[in-house]
Amino acid sequence: MKRYLSFLAIAVLFVAAFLSGVIRLPYYAVGPGPAREVTPLIAVRGHAVYPSTGKLVMTTVRFYQLTPFTALGAWLDPNKAVVREDVLYPPGQSRQQEQQRAVSQMDQSKIDAAFVALHTLTTYPKEHGAGALVESTVGGCAADGKLFSGDVVEQINGTTITSQAQAGNVLDRQKAGAPLDFTVTAAGHTEDVTLTRAICGGSKDPLVGVRLLDPFPFGVQISSGDVGGPSAGLMWALGLYDELTPGDLTNGATIAGTGTIDLAGNVGPIGGITDKVVAAEGVGATVFLVPQANMQELAGVDTKGMQLIPVATFGDALAALRKLGGTLGGPTPVPTSSPAS
Repeated sequence: MKRYLSFLAIAVLFVAAFLSGVIRLPYYAVGPGPAREVTPLIAVRGHAVYPSTGKLVMTTVRFYQLTPFTALGAWLDPNKAVVREDVLYPPGQSRQQEQQRAVSQMDQSKIDAAFVALHTLTTYPKEHGAGALVESTVGGCAADGKLFSGDVVEQINGTTITSQAQAGNVLDRQKAGAPLDFTVTAAGHTEDVTLTRAICGGSKDPLVGVRLLDPFPFGVQISSGDVGGPSAGLMWALGLYDELTPGDLTNGATIAGTGTIDLAGNVGPIGGITDKVVAAEGVGATVFLVPQANMQELAGVDTKGMQLIPVATFGDALAALRKLGGTLGGPTPVPTSSPAS
């Protein structure tokens, strides 16, 4: 009998341990994610690029769903916060929808970052490529889910598109309710998409619901991997700017940062700022660029000697790095060759 009870107790403990590692709780652990150097993730074709001796690093936040087994460790970890599932996934929105939204935000942030860097450095958008570049779409409109950030519109109703302005003129000439046939290139593939304008997005006028830009004058490709959301925008812009210019914005240092960026170069606040500070410390960053609107959240935070610099615009970030000792405008290094686009 004793042997039977011992076996039963072991079995119960085994099942309990198994279930504690399998059952998913409606809670997530949120903490510092990987900090990644941005320059190796940026590929430029058709323009000279210049090496940098330091690093520009984007910071991320990582989260994962808890089980009873992992919950205790998360609660005891000072670098992790435990949050309810509905904080990360709003009610009525599936995980897949949230992931798609995060990917879309990242794609838009890369385009906006490239726009800001190129507009600062070159005559773009006066000088641009052919077609019209999709910057974003308006939720609930015809283009939403049919056109995506980074697509290039080549034709509308059979008319070859040469610029964003021409695309707008072609669309304006079409009657409301008439189908609009778009020919777009996406990731090297050509697709045909038919859309119809309708009242949407809070507008009183019928819209397709797409925001277009002039394509970039040379090839720019940014690889974000599995990272989503808009918060790497500032660091993408700085990385591209540094790669295209003689001199070295980093002056050999490891510069981390975060912040959204819009087409006007404004740097916006992000979530998880304290986690991103920890991520920056983990890669030995000596400077962390912080969106101005997030600075109050870092009051009293021990940064272990890492300097926090608030920035409200892309221009602020450039000025701060130059003040710290960047050699932009100094001796010109030999550019690395870049294949023609």
